[in-house]
Amino acid sequence: MDTFSSPAEGLAATTTLNNGVKMPWMGAGVWQINSDDETSRVVQAAIAAGYRRIDTASLYGNERGVGEGIRQSGVARDQIFVTTKVWNDDMRTGRIEEALEKSLQKLGFDYVDLYLLHWPVSGKIIPAWQALERLYREGRVRAIGVSNFMIPHLEDLLSSTRVVPAVNQIEFHPYLQSRALLNYCRGKNIQLEAWSPLMQGGPLLQNPVLEDIARAHGKTPAQIILRWDLQMGVATIPKSARAERLAANANVFDFTLSEAEMRAIAGLDRGQRAGPDPFNFNF
Repeated sequence: MDTFSSPAEGLAATTTLNNGVKMPWMGAGVWQINSDDETSRVVQAAIAAGYRRIDTASLYGNERGVGEGIRQSGVARDQIFVTTKVWNDDMRTGRIEEALEKSLQKLGFDYVDLYLLHWPVSGKIIPAWQALERLYREGRVRAIGVSNFMIPHLEDLLSSTRVVPAVNQIEFHPYLQSRALLNYCRGKNIQLEAWSPLMQGGPLLQNPVLEDIARAHGKTPAQIILRWDLQMGVATIPKSARAERLAANANVFDFTLSEAEMRAIAGLDRGQRAGPDPFNFNF
């Protein structure tokens, strides 16, 4: 990841997905922002700060607010990269096309940039992915991918389908580095993306290794983690409802972590999850 003279420049930097679509390396997540009014405000604040990528999902219940925030931002729709996700119930009932239509209606758009299967629902991965492939061929979505898929899930998918996922969005942070999965996705040209990159705050941000590195750069531990994501080649979508935190999260493009610092962060891996286990979830 290069350095840039301003956060807006860095936020405009993109990774090229395996189908040629360009996706900003960093975006703003809106998980747990429940009301449409609040979501619209956060999205407008994010776009004003320079973000050009917004990540939502049908489960979040705030797609309408995302669409309204983008319209109110004054930035053209085609300048904002929007992700949403198919929820598990729609995978189980085979209502993938209907789920997309409902999401598009709420967003007020005629396409989304990236459409993901939210979780690897047992027995439903292949038919759900085949439905996403149809939507992709029809041009309703610019790219398709998955979320929370581990190596066996990806191998299952790739054994029976044609289109390789463009993105795999997983829980990823210094305490859960998933090196084998990261290397697998690199080998398949699947862009890994971090959800909960800051592990929802808390103890991770008080880790002394991260605090020492932060002091050396005049940054916060959160900024060190987000810079580490980018230097690992992992796209990232930190969530915040506060304009000042959105701005702080974006202030990670003007410095570089050394090889020694990257090794120190690599040593923090504990295999520790904050969210559900993709091999054992009941929703």
